[in-house]
Amino acid sequence: MADQQRARIEFDPRFTVAAVPERLFGSFVEHLGRCVYTGIYEPEHPAANEDGLRQDVLDLVRELGPTMIRYPGGNFVSGYRWEDGVGPKEDRPRRLDLAWGVTETNQFGLGEFMTFCRTVGVEPNMAVNLGTRGLQEALDLLEYANHPGGTHWSDLRRSHGHEEPYGIKLWCLGNEMDGPWQIGQRTATEYGRVADQTARSMRMIDPGLDLVACGSSSRGMATFGAWEAEVLAQSYESVDYISAHAYYHPGDGDVVSFMASAQDMELFIDGVIATADAVGAKLKSDKKIDISFDEWNVWYQTAPAGERPEPWSVAPRQLEDVYSAMDAVVFGSLLITLLRRCDRVTAACLAQLVNVIAPIMTEPGGPAWRQTTFFPFAEASKFGRGTVLEVNAAAPVIDTAKYGEVPALHSVAVANEDGTVTVFAVNRDLEAPLTVEIDASSLPALGEVTCSTLTDEDPHAKNTLQDQTRVAPAANETVAVKDGVITVELPAMSWNTIRIA
Repeated sequence: MADQQRARIEFDPRFTVAAVPERLFGSFVEHLGRCVYTGIYEPEHPAANEDGLRQDVLDLVRELGPTMIRYPGGNFVSGYRWEDGVGPKEDRPRRLDLAWGVTETNQFGLGEFMTFCRTVGVEPNMAVNLGTRGLQEALDLLEYANHPGGTHWSDLRRSHGHEEPYGIKLWCLGNEMDGPWQIGQRTATEYGRVADQTARSMRMIDPGLDLVACGSSSRGMATFGAWEAEVLAQSYESVDYISAHAYYHPGDGDVVSFMASAQDMELFIDGVIATADAVGAKLKSDKKIDISFDEWNVWYQTAPAGERPEPWSVAPRQLEDVYSAMDAVVFGSLLITLLRRCDRVTAACLAQLVNVIAPIMTEPGGPAWRQTTFFPFAEASKFGRGTVLEVNAAAPVIDTAKYGEVPALHSVAVANEDGTVTVFAVNRDLEAPLTVEIDASSLPALGEVTCSTLTDEDPHAKNTLQDQTRVAPAANETVAVKDGVITVELPAMSWNTIRIA
């Protein structure tokens, strides 16, 4: 094992970044694989409630702590007819889903999604189809969802048993519209115009909406930057957010760079902010466009051919990544980045919630369990509320092939509403433990300090159906404090939640 290394963190509660937005801890439910069917919705399951929702999954979702759920896609939304998923289930049509090559039964739709959101206590985030459909269908959906009554679509909702309007406030104007894989792909000019028209028209029905325009599908796209600039040039005053999507995995086996994936996310955020602000300056606008990072995760995007489903099957196993301890640490580092940049990243969605590159896994008719990535999200959502503090950190560096030299320590501090402070810290070094001194002398008083750690001697250790609890955070341990300085030992390759009372 490599020699022990040392790092230091300083903060002062008088110097802050921003309040943590409620929407930062969002997630994502798409009609893809088993996210919906045999994921959150399985009426035949022994644990299903009267709405067909799996109670064991509901319990885990509450423990995970998402605050907002994006629905119904994703690529799926660009071919979706929302009317197929409302009304009596026996009348709902089966459709080919071109996005994922499967058959959609439409037994779960908008009403079921809203029931799910209300059951677990999360805000709905609805996407509209700007691929195969457009402005009129978006207005029809909004009228169905949010208008009280007395019109065709609102009265149809009421006839379906939902008397009160859903009151959905946050809406995505399509999905990844620059992607060649996207049904109804558009140029930036085409999309910018339709996004602006759709946004302005939706506000005629409900002026209080928050609207998300599609950014480029990833930082690696040839369209990145120029796409955002053109889309916002057309829609700047009519939208509130521009979206960002990013997934990470060590596809080339470079796990050292993989551990520093958050460096790329930071650069992505910087680029989008710079582009958006440049458009605003050119338009002489005093408005700021925020980022909705509404797809992010670790995702191994190279599934073997043998795992591909039969064409047009129903709810097959798709994209069911099984995450390792290493994946969970990288995942936690991405969460730290979102918190550090929460002054402009004011909404985000972990993609996805159940089974599909997800923190929660299920078996049809069987159990549900926590993946390794479950734990950093649950701890961040529980203890990362309040105000992000400015942090000064000094740490040894790691040399990476992709990002050059990066700090071994990645951290953020959050002043919680109850007067405590939480420091989330990742040791990116795969071999060397890290002794971290946290100067907390600026705090008015120091009580007990504890640290919870997620790591494993085997970086590839995973939680599976056969061994559902192989990887989990160690129990809270009391940490030494002397003269206002907290000293904590971070194992190699670890996610750590340090609670300062």
